Amino acid sequence: MTEELEHPDYDGPSKSQLKRDSHKLQAMGQQLVEMPEGKLQKFDLPENLKEAIYEARRLKSREAKRRHLQYIGKLMRISNTDVIQETLDMMDHQSQTYRQHFKQLEDWRDRIIQEGHDGIEAFMEAYPDGDRQQLRNLQRQANREIELKKAPTASRKIFSYIRGISEK
Repeated sequence: MTEELEHPDYDGPSKSQLKRDSHKLQAMGQQLVEMPEGKLQKFDLPENLKEAIYEARRLKSREAKRRHLQYIGKLMRISNTDVIQETLDMMDHQSQTYRQHFKQLEDWRDRIIQEGHDGIEAFMEAYPDGDRQQLRNLQRQANREIELKKAPTASRKIFSYIRGISEK
């Protein structure tokens, strides 16, 4: 049963809830403004929001920056913030999303090393931008290192490579 049917006089979220939501979006906007350029490039942001973020970075006055962050919060209310939040979570090493992604990459690495051709093919189906030949070479190298009981250098290279592919 929907909220409106249970409470016919329900007229939407309270003013306090709207204000909390607004502050949350402003805080998310501030994270984007303070973020290093390399990380900011990983976000698929609407053009007007991206321009506002770069403008906020140029502002020197504290009050002007505060007002501009409010403007960024307003822009974020009309943007798809779910995608932005998901990308922020992927960058936050403490978040559950990041840990799940990291675990998934470790599983891919182990599968590629253990299964060889089948693991590589499964990875290529999931991530068609990958380089099959490079994965084969790294997989062979990783197996040689395991046989010779050497440090897992190739295993680390595989992880680094699949991480780069998965985050494109």
